[in-house]
Amino acid sequence: MKELFVLLKQGNKSAFLAAIVNTVIAIIKGVAYGFTGNVAMFAETLHSLGDAANQFFVFIGSALSKKAPTPRFPNGFGRLVNLVLLGAVLIVGIMSFETVKEGFHHIIHPTKSTGLLINLSVLLLSVILESFVLFKAAKEIAHETGINEKGVMLLIKSIGSLKRAKPATKLVFMEDTVATLGGILAIVSILLSHFTPFHQAEGIASVIIGLMMFIVVGRVFLDNAAGVLGESDEEMKQKIGDMIINDPDVKDIQDISVIKEGETLHVEVEIEVDPLITVAKADVIKDRLEEAIRQEKGVADVIVEFDEDDGIKQWTEKNETKENS
Repeated sequence: MKELFVLLKQGNKSAFLAAIVNTVIAIIKGVAYGFTGNVAMFAETLHSLGDAANQFFVFIGSALSKKAPTPRFPNGFGRLVNLVLLGAVLIVGIMSFETVKEGFHHIIHPTKSTGLLINLSVLLLSVILESFVLFKAAKEIAHETGINEKGVMLLIKSIGSLKRAKPATKLVFMEDTVATLGGILAIVSILLSHFTPFHQAEGIASVIIGLMMFIVVGRVFLDNAAGVLGESDEEMKQKIGDMIINDPDVKDIQDISVIKEGETLHVEVEIEVDPLITVAKADVIKDRLEEAIRQEKGVADVIVEFDEDDGIKQWTEKNETKENS
């Protein structure tokens, strides 16, 4: 039990905060839907409920993925967060289906809802809270990817750096982006339905919110399926390779792989060195390179192997091929 609490302290903080906020929002929206029967509010209730459950599982998964390797699982638990996220998207997928189904039902059989002030107050509060969590997730992405921006530019840069963010942070950012946009869309649809005869607006908003949730489900599923299989980080591979080749004792790089293990990176590199160096010299080179590679953000495990220099510059050829392609 003590180990579990230690691991939970290392869980993704953005996911934990988002889970708490979305639980509160889901309860408030559910109460509002019970009073008003508004279909857009129903969609938003399911959306927030799905997000809360999803992000709670993500927090648990991100924490357990940091468990130290055991004799039974010597490679560690890094990919556990990917497995948890694959399971979590099923929850959002079910909520998405129910949201779209209810929306189509309201489009075919439109009804005028009541409780305008209640609906608008609840949705406005939820948009404010979701925006707060969204900016927190954007700051987390900035911390993970080295962005130094503030305000609107922070959000813009975070979207561009989303691919390099940790799986849990990425999920929170995407879900709260959809949640914020969904809240705004629900507000617009309620106003249209109340002040015009276009009562189908709430059903259309519900369908759009459900489809946006499906987009998140698809993106998260594909990203984490790749993570479970073992996805290569090509950008970090290039960065580490360029750093290694500049070492004065490294003649060439025979092979290098940088594999994502959940929220961390596993690096294996085979370098070519002068065949006349001593074992002691090779050990110094190995320690120096391992220390330098571990300084890169996210790197948790490094293996350096040696081969004798064959006089063929493979790493340079790879770079030139990449630049010319």
